[in-house]
Amino acid sequence: MNTKITSKLTRAIIVPVLFLLTLGGCGILDDSPGTETFEPTLLSLKAEARYLNLPVTDSDPEVRLKVSAEGEVIDEFNIHLAQSDPDYFVFLDLAPYQGELVHVDIPALPKDSNGPSLISVSDQITGAENLYQEPLRQQVHFSSRRGWNNDPNGLVYLDGEYHLYYQHNPYGWPWGNMHWGHAVSSDLVHWEELPIAIYPKTYGDWAFSGSAVIDTENLSGFQSGENPVLVAAYTSTGRGEVIAFSNDRGRTFTEYEGNPVIEHQGRDPKVIWFEPEKHWVAAVYHEEDEKQWIAFYTSPDLKKWSYQSKIEGFYECPELFEIEIQGSRESRWVLYGADGAYMIGDFNGQEFIPETGKIPFQYGDIFYASQTYNNIPDEDGRRIQIAWGRTDAPGMPFNQCMLFPVALNLQNTSAGLRLTALPVKEIEKLHLAPIDIPSQRMEPGYYSSPRFLGDTLHLQAAWDQGEESEVILTIAGFPLKIDTGSDAVSFGENSAPLPDSGGKIELDLIVDRLSLEVFVNQGEVYMPLYLDPEARTAEYAMSIGGRAIELEHLTVWPLASIWESH
Repeated sequence: MNTKITSKLTRAIIVPVLFLLTLGGCGILDDSPGTETFEPTLLSLKAEARYLNLPVTDSDPEVRLKVSAEGEVIDEFNIHLAQSDPDYFVFLDLAPYQGELVHVDIPALPKDSNGPSLISVSDQITGAENLYQEPLRQQVHFSSRRGWNNDPNGLVYLDGEYHLYYQHNPYGWPWGNMHWGHAVSSDLVHWEELPIAIYPKTYGDWAFSGSAVIDTENLSGFQSGENPVLVAAYTSTGRGEVIAFSNDRGRTFTEYEGNPVIEHQGRDPKVIWFEPEKHWVAAVYHEEDEKQWIAFYTSPDLKKWSYQSKIEGFYECPELFEIEIQGSRESRWVLYGADGAYMIGDFNGQEFIPETGKIPFQYGDIFYASQTYNNIPDEDGRRIQIAWGRTDAPGMPFNQCMLFPVALNLQNTSAGLRLTALPVKEIEKLHLAPIDIPSQRMEPGYYSSPRFLGDTLHLQAAWDQGEESEVILTIAGFPLKIDTGSDAVSFGENSAPLPDSGGKIELDLIVDRLSLEVFVNQGEVYMPLYLDPEARTAEYAMSIGGRAIELEHLTVWPLASIWESH
């Protein structure tokens, strides 16, 4: 991790001082006979502009670069450095190093490589003329400007900002080089990407997943100034569970000198405050005896942690929270891992006591590693969740996204207590002029949309289709089937049990360029799905089979892009 990264927007020009200074020695990218290579080289530049632009071709060999200044390593990482015409450019933010001499260590490359000469410096990200408008860029889901993202990390609210940290490879399309990327939002819809918040401490000691809390009482002693300190807990792959703190509203972090604070076989600490006992709790994924567990630790100050208990049967990215039963003054605790399957029970600050077995939370094919927000104000009171959306974007300079934020509720249903999920109400900020279809009886048949509905939309509908009937909604050419005969909601190979509702259906859909999020009957069914861009069409339709349905309402809102303000 580098503690000098800031969000300062310095504008200038980088002046080359030394170009391709030979370091001596020789290396090769492969051991095939006859391979000719340059020797390792050093590119030295005076940092008087913001971005070091690096060319990438995903099919070219991966090499290891090291960028340093004044004897300090800024970052060291693997990259598919382009040897000729690049697929795209990635960047390293040099704003904290203005005026300093920056060195790029380049390994041995093929003799005909143009890679070093393609490295450029600018106040602009090379190739970003169509940033956020790329053909496969999700328009209502967050994705990083460049590179890969996966797990959301450190979801925390502070001073009017929702922080979204996330697992991030800044230097390429695939997974790797794990850093903590960072974005903030005032409304959970429009996101501003900020500079990387947490860098790996050293090459190979990657910054894996974790969480963040606000230490309002300064129990850690990390606070300086009047504002409360933001503390991040995450997995350092070379050391264990570590913490870092920020006194500038989560923009930059300083590592705790006593790291690691927990050493075990596992990862992904989720830290919460346990009010009844006035201590911190960390739920961490733990491996022991060839089994998978969530282990619980407690701490008075975020620095000294004591093991308390563990529970078997969960894999990666634990989440633990208390939530009220809707319409009741009672509450329960919920525990889940990366796939979202959860247990309902009680938590006494040291041990989780389950009341249920594991219950499926979602039935899609792109949901993973979700986390809920810490420190949501009491006057709001929602339990807000964001998950990684596994949406491959082939041919793009970015990859993956975050699913749309949802509000969780714990409800009494015909099947018992269940978590439900619905899009946060802030989606209304994206609504454009609606298309309304009034209540009516719809006989069996095929009903096609008379107009082009576009790449992104929000659809809400309700109808009574009774029993033993089938409704198929064709969404961008993909069929979503609701079958009251078999009591199932299905989409391709994905299927979910239809909640018992006497044939009454409430449907909420979010459509984006690469994803469809399906919510049925107030979120009792949640199904996030991938839309293959090569199979997508412009067809939106409804097919009714078996018997007529009584449509109560159907409204479609085309959605504005979340990037329009960028």
